[in-house]
Amino acid sequence: MLAISDYKFWFIAGSQHLYGEEALKQVAVNAQKMVDELNASGLLPAKIEFKVVATTTESIDRFIMDANYDEKCAGIITWMHTFSPSKMWIRGLGKLQKPYLHLHTQFNKEIPNEAIDMDFMNLNQSAHGDREHGFIGTRMRIARKVIVGHWNDSNVKNKISAWMRVAIGIMACKTLKIVRFADNMRNVAVTEGDKVEAEIKFGWSVNTHPMCDLLPYIEKVTDAQIDAQVEDYKKKYTINTDNINSVRYQAKMEVGIKAFLVEGGFDGFVDNFEDLSGLDQLPGLAVQDLTAQGYGFGPEGDWKVAAMTAVMKTMAQGDDKGTGLMEDYTYHFGDDDDHSYNLGAHMLEVCPSFAEGTPKIEVHDLGIGGKDAPARLVFEGKAGPAVAVSLIDMGGRMRLIVNDVECIKPIMDMPNLPVARVMWKPLPNLVKAGEAWILAGGAHHSVLSYSVTAEQLRDWAEVMGVEYVHITKDLDLEQFKDKLMMADIIWKLK
Repeated sequence: MLAISDYKFWFIAGSQHLYGEEALKQVAVNAQKMVDELNASGLLPAKIEFKVVATTTESIDRFIMDANYDEKCAGIITWMHTFSPSKMWIRGLGKLQKPYLHLHTQFNKEIPNEAIDMDFMNLNQSAHGDREHGFIGTRMRIARKVIVGHWNDSNVKNKISAWMRVAIGIMACKTLKIVRFADNMRNVAVTEGDKVEAEIKFGWSVNTHPMCDLLPYIEKVTDAQIDAQVEDYKKKYTINTDNINSVRYQAKMEVGIKAFLVEGGFDGFVDNFEDLSGLDQLPGLAVQDLTAQGYGFGPEGDWKVAAMTAVMKTMAQGDDKGTGLMEDYTYHFGDDDDHSYNLGAHMLEVCPSFAEGTPKIEVHDLGIGGKDAPARLVFEGKAGPAVAVSLIDMGGRMRLIVNDVECIKPIMDMPNLPVARVMWKPLPNLVKAGEAWILAGGAHHSVLSYSVTAEQLRDWAEVMGVEYVHITKDLDLEQFKDKLMMADIIWKLK
């Protein structure tokens, strides 16, 4: 998977030969200035490249085909400086395989009162040209992002930045590889799913390698490699245990697992405490440190969570305030709905990107799995707005469920709970959101993120062609039930 800064976005300005060569030269100058200043703003995660002023069907077609086959092109940005007849976009847009942003803007911010004349009007027709261009996208039913506003306004730049992250998440899907070191947890339904459909729909390759394939990578890890990994732990975490052997075993597993992932080009992995053949411990600290590096992970064979975590970590890359696996563990029902909370945790594998302060490495018995006591990171999650995300298989289609949540500082210390944990209030409250989540089929595993937004996930789902369900502070349960019913009808017709 490429780093986010390795991607580029191709910018195309639309026009036609009606206005003359001097006008077209000015269109190119203005488009280049816009791109240069957008890049210089420091607000975008990747660079934009101005490619062409498109004036013919052939030039648009060539631009689209070149964009499709350039692996570093994460998407195209279109802008109609003048009137660009949209029939000449049909051939090219019909071939488009990259994320698509229609930037509805204009070069000048304000109408120049005394300077406006027919020459100015002929050259500055974005209000005219972009509406023509917008029609053809709708007519062809192309999933795209539309951003409206002056290109030099910070809110427009921030919207472009957010869309770029979505586009890069979409591109990451096309080559995403998840390795399953174990099968699904026995008799669990929601973590199952159609991996063939996932590869058709998303591009995700999800395949099994038995533990016997991984073990040789762990067994050949040297003491020097373990020493180096432990020293790395000491730089990032506080060691709060005398059981250094357990810490060293987790370090050994981490080095071995990472070697396997790197060699196979994998972006994430799953394991299962019901299948630990040949391992002395369930991977805990090893998983947590790997997820902090950007790898996706799903417990109990949950490959959908592993893949969504990898995608969302890619989208948040360079600005990740916390993204990773979460599990609904237990509730705190307060005296009223506004003081009821969800305690999210997992046995061992919660990503330290959530941590408020420096995580501690501790060793405690696990109680299940029948293996040695594993080292793990223990911490409390930070406060702040976030989203909880669940991708489920509805049989014939996928559904992406997003709940807006407000993470809080845990309301109690819980000194005897030796796991990483995050406490949050699902919006609008635990009772209503909980009912909506269950009605929608949301899983007990989710991806929690302080960085990726609901709007970005909606954009991702639209391009991917999957159903999107959003549980917000304005939730009306009766309307929500009606939307789910209508979605079943609509998606069956697709």
